[in-house]
Amino acid sequence: MTASRLGKTVHVSESTVVRFASELGYDGYPSMQKALQEMIRTKLTSIQRIQAADNQFSGQDLATAVMQSDMEKLRLAIEEMDQANFDRVVDKLMNARHIYILGVRSSSFVAGYLHFYLHMLFENVTLVQSNAAGEIFEQLFRIGPGDVILAISFPRYSKVTVNTVQFASDRGCDVVAITDSEVSPLYRLASASLLARSEMISFVDSMVAPLSLINALIVALGNRMNKDLAETFEELEDIWDRYGVFGKAEDV
Repeated sequence: MTASRLGKTVHVSESTVVRFASELGYDGYPSMQKALQEMIRTKLTSIQRIQAADNQFSGQDLATAVMQSDMEKLRLAIEEMDQANFDRVVDKLMNARHIYILGVRSSSFVAGYLHFYLHMLFENVTLVQSNAAGEIFEQLFRIGPGDVILAISFPRYSKVTVNTVQFASDRGCDVVAITDSEVSPLYRLASASLLARSEMISFVDSMVAPLSLINALIVALGNRMNKDLAETFEELEDIWDRYGVFGKAEDV
């Protein structure tokens, strides 16, 4: 709703709506509107998301509309990037005694993707499996000061993730979050957060922007390793060739 329409709905003037937003501490009505949208968006059920998508994409070419939505989230991720905070996350991971990567539900695949590459870069990386809450705490039994847990979560935020991060924090572990906004429960628990919007398209969580952010993080870590990275992949290429991991052009 516009400020004018909201005013008519609750039987006050448009200027009263604007003053109300200002009184709550927002820069104006659009800022309040955005904050409310963020809070509501995190609580939508799957059915409500499907209904919202039907309204949003009604009469449009679905393929184009969905990809344009993903492109918009990438644009926002670039605009909202805090380079100093990004560099701080890279420093934390480079200096960690042990890195734990956590993501459940749809975020588990993003966590697995990150783990695939970090496992090639570092020896001290563990992907925390989330089959059952009890098993998670057993995997983190030795977590403590000097360690970093990198937790990934998007709406609707999983309580398993939040509880696990709280446990790690209580044990003295440093917390890095990859999430969607400052409204996220992970944001308040983390010493550093990387933000990327996870657009809810119908019942699907779009991970285009978060994955792009993770790609940037992997490349930045690789650049910090420099000579060590080249030596690692020289050895890997030798192993792949020796044991025929990848087919050669003449085999295709």
